[in-house]
Amino acid sequence: MAVLRPYPFGALVRRAFRELEERRAVFDLPLDKGFFGEPDLDLSVAHHGCAASSPFGPAAGPHSQLAQNIVLAWLAGGRIVEWKTVQVNDTLTLPRPCIDAHNVGYNVEWSQELTLDESREEYVKAAMLIELLAASGRLPFVTGFERVVYDLSVGYDLAGISGERVSAFIAGLTDATSTVERLRRELPLELGALRDLPFSTALSSTLTLSTFHGCPPEEIERIVRHLQERHRLHCTVKLNPVLLGPEETRRLLHDALGYHEIRVPEGAFARDTSWAQMTDFVGRLGDAAAVLGLGFGVKFSNTLIVENHRDFFPASEREMYLSGPPLHVLAAALVARFRAGFGDRFPISFAAGIDRGNFAEAVGLGLAPVTVCTDLLKPGGYARGRGYLSALAGRMRAAGARSVDEWVIRSFGHGPAALERAAGT
Repeated sequence: MAVLRPYPFGALVRRAFRELEERRAVFDLPLDKGFFGEPDLDLSVAHHGCAASSPFGPAAGPHSQLAQNIVLAWLAGGRIVEWKTVQVNDTLTLPRPCIDAHNVGYNVEWSQELTLDESREEYVKAAMLIELLAASGRLPFVTGFERVVYDLSVGYDLAGISGERVSAFIAGLTDATSTVERLRRELPLELGALRDLPFSTALSSTLTLSTFHGCPPEEIERIVRHLQERHRLHCTVKLNPVLLGPEETRRLLHDALGYHEIRVPEGAFARDTSWAQMTDFVGRLGDAAAVLGLGFGVKFSNTLIVENHRDFFPASEREMYLSGPPLHVLAAALVARFRAGFGDRFPISFAAGIDRGNFAEAVGLGLAPVTVCTDLLKPGGYARGRGYLSALAGRMRAAGARSVDEWVIRSFGHGPAALERAAGT
C-alpha cells in the first residue's frame, strides 16, 4: 500500500521559500494560479463567530491532511480549512486504489492515512508555514485576506471520540504551544527574524463531526454534548443524504438525473437517522450550545453509500461512497427542506459537488463555508480554487454587491429558483 510520508518541517519551509524566490511558486503552484483577494470586494464570512477572508476551503478529505496540501489550499484562496477527519483507529490498511474521481466521485477510503500524532503535527506545521508566508511580504495579498479558520473534524463513534487519544489530539490543537515551540527550533536560520514570529497556538475552536453511516441518533447527540461540554467547541454535525428517504433519493438520482446505475442499499435507509429524529436532536443541541455560549450548525452533506457497480475498486468492496455532481442535487434538496423547518436558526455548511459553475450560487444561498473535495482531486488540483472565487467575484460585481452579505441579499430574488434547480425540482 502507498504510504503518506510527512515532510520534515525545516525542509518543507526551506523548499517553500526557495520556490518562492526562484520561481514565484510554492509547492509547484505558481503564484499567478493562486487567489489573493479582490481590492474592491469583501469576500469575508464568519464561521461560528470566527472571521475568515473567504467562504471557500477544502472539505475534510485526502487533500487536507498533509501540511503542504493545506498550505496550497490557503494559497488558492481557501480560508476555512477543514482538516482531514481523524479517528482513534489510525493504523488501517486501506485498499488501493481507494478514490475514483473521474466524474462522479466514489471512494472506499473514509479515514485518515496518518496516525493521530502525525495528523496533529501536519496541521500545526501547515498553520506555522502559512503564518511565515503571510509575514514574509512576498505574496500579493489584498490587505486582510490572510485570515483563516481551521476546523477540526473527528469521527466516528462516542467510544473513540471520548477516549484519551482523540481527546489529546483535540487538546493539542486547541492549545498547540508545545508543538509550535518544538517545531520553531526546526526553522532554517536563513529565515532570520521570521523564526521569532508569535505563532498562533489556539489553532481551532470549531469542529465538524463525522459519524459512521448508520450511527444511532442518540449517539450523535451524546458525541456533540461531549464535545461541547469537555472541549467547549463550536460544533457542526455533518448529516447524511439518506435523510431524504428512499423515494425522494431514488426520484432524484434516477428520474431527475438519470443515474440509473447508482443504487443505494435498502438497508442504508433503514439503519440511518430519520428526518424526525434529526430535527429533534438538532433542536436540543442548538439549545445546549446556546446555554454554553457556543455556536452550533449542520453540514450538508456526508457522502452517499451506494452499491459497488464498477470495476475500479477491489471486488471485495461491496459498497462505496458517492460524492460529486449527484450529491450536489441531494444536498441542495436537504438544504431546502432543512430551511423550511428551521429557517435561519442554524448556520449551514455545504460540501457536495461544488465546482466553478455552482460555487457562487451556493454562497448566494447564505451557505458558509462552502467546501470542496471531489473537484479538487481532478487535474489542476488546488489551482482550480482560483476559478471558484473569481467566478464569485464576477457575479458579485455584476449584481452590484461589494460583500458576501450583499451578494446573499441581491441574489435572494433568484435564490429559491437556484435551489429548486439544484435540487432537481
